[in-house]
Amino acid sequence: MIGRSGNPTLRDNTFPNSGQVSSGQRMTIEGTVNKSFIMLAILLGAAFVTWSMYNNGQNVFGLMIGGAIAGLVLALIVSFKPTTAPILVPIYAACEGLFLGALSANYQSVYNGITQQAALLTMCVFIAMLVAYRFRLIQATKNFRLGVFAATAGIALMYLLSFVLGFFGLSVPYLHDNSLIGIGISLVIVVVAALNLVLDFDFIETGAEQGAPKYMEWYGAFGLMVTLVWLYIEMLRLLSKLASRD
Repeated sequence: MIGRSGNPTLRDNTFPNSGQVSSGQRMTIEGTVNKSFIMLAILLGAAFVTWSMYNNGQNVFGLMIGGAIAGLVLALIVSFKPTTAPILVPIYAACEGLFLGALSANYQSVYNGITQQAALLTMCVFIAMLVAYRFRLIQATKNFRLGVFAATAGIALMYLLSFVLGFFGLSVPYLHDNSLIGIGISLVIVVVAALNLVLDFDFIETGAEQGAPKYMEWYGAFGLMVTLVWLYIEMLRLLSKLASRD
């Protein structure tokens, strides 16, 4: 059993047949990092497309919703069938890019400079969590994992409830407003997303140490990107709440 991750795409049974593959066909941290950069390049390229279309006055709503839905479907398939990761994960990155490009451009049109701030903060948090993990300032103990997992599940349920209530014209109190409580809620969600990065690092490192199959490099990169996308979106939400109070 490899350590539990709060990231729902990275589970205890994610890495099958660990240690049963030849050395040349095993997952490595370096390989996972390389796959992560490839995914990031694909995501940014796709995001540039919808960003440019939006700024040129074109309607990108269809691409944004289509990218979000397609990304969700692909994420579910990859989560339950990791062997599909080398094929589906790059497509997932492109779909997420289409969604994030349009979403970011929309936020940028309302709050100038917000996307650059969100991207910079996301990168800074990522580096800070990586350094903290590398020097064992934060350790992914069993209780730490369970705590982050529970918090992540609670946030997911809260968003699901908000989505369902939206059909009836209702909303979860404070979740979407710019009150101090609303900002506090966003801060807590950002912290939980950041802590998920630590669990992702630990999960990927352990998988590499135990000799997971080579294709799991794509899956490890996929799980990490899921967390980064979530963190970036929450940064946008938090910054927009702060900006709307000015």
